[in-house]
Amino acid sequence: MNFDKPISRRESIQKLLKFTGGLAVAGAVAWPNQNRPAAAATGDKKFMIEAFGQTEGYAVKTLTRKTFEAAGGMGRFVSKGDVVVVKPNISWARRPELAATTHPQVLEAIVELCQDAGAKKVRIADNTIHDARQCFALTGAGKVAKNTGADLIMPRSSLMRKMRLKGNRLDIWPVFKPVVEADVLINLPVAKHHSLSTLTLGMKNWIGAVGGSRWSMHQDINQTIVDLAHYFKPDVTLVDAIRIMTQNGPSGGRLSDVETKNTLILSDDPVAADARAALLFNRKPERIGYIRMAQEQGLGTYDFQQLNAKKVVL
Repeated sequence: MNFDKPISRRESIQKLLKFTGGLAVAGAVAWPNQNRPAAAATGDKKFMIEAFGQTEGYAVKTLTRKTFEAAGGMGRFVSKGDVVVVKPNISWARRPELAATTHPQVLEAIVELCQDAGAKKVRIADNTIHDARQCFALTGAGKVAKNTGADLIMPRSSLMRKMRLKGNRLDIWPVFKPVVEADVLINLPVAKHHSLSTLTLGMKNWIGAVGGSRWSMHQDINQTIVDLAHYFKPDVTLVDAIRIMTQNGPSGGRLSDVETKNTLILSDDPVAADARAALLFNRKPERIGYIRMAQEQGLGTYDFQQLNAKKVVL
């Protein structure tokens, strides 16, 4: 197989199904996600929506819906018949109030919006660190799947396929197959502190979309994050900052580590989304290694004021 020959996304899916079909893959499959056109291609200028829940007792699901409405609606990204993968951070067996994982009400609202837009199937996928069943139960993701009928994908080795990432550090690496098979990919990270990368936001969330040695990936974590962000180019990123973890991340475990921000950040520029979220921690985006490197390597801009911006207040 010629790894470097460019092929379309659909051709990639067909080749993957042909070569896997219940059989192990001997080599790596080239998957040029970076060539996939954005589902929301409505012009060259990117957008950002900042949403704030300021009314006492506001509904998180309503805030999520209004955030997407301000961007033109979920129909801007999802078309009838699409298979959508939502990639939350549900890697830790933690209750939602500990802010280690994506808020379940934000996740549920996104699944419902995708279904309302005509998605044929919505899948929730994350390669968890703690036991997946415990993660699904404690984070609320299992309840979301039950309430909405979304597919909650159990991570397992049979769903990993070696892909050529063509990164500066990561080349051939096992990738969680359901993520790359999606017609539409929505990144849904929670905003929190991280002991190695300072923060874990949207771009770092892709570590949960691959297998392999996490220890190895963490040896040069900033370049690893950027390599993965080059490969997994989502149609849109929604940073969940309803609650954020300000210390002892990424797993946390104490309510004293949590601050309530009641904020959502939606953008089709992954660098800008992370840059804006960094300010919630009083961090300058350009001083976060992977955010700076991602701009330098052409993934987007941390000068999010350049984007078409709207604010939503509920």
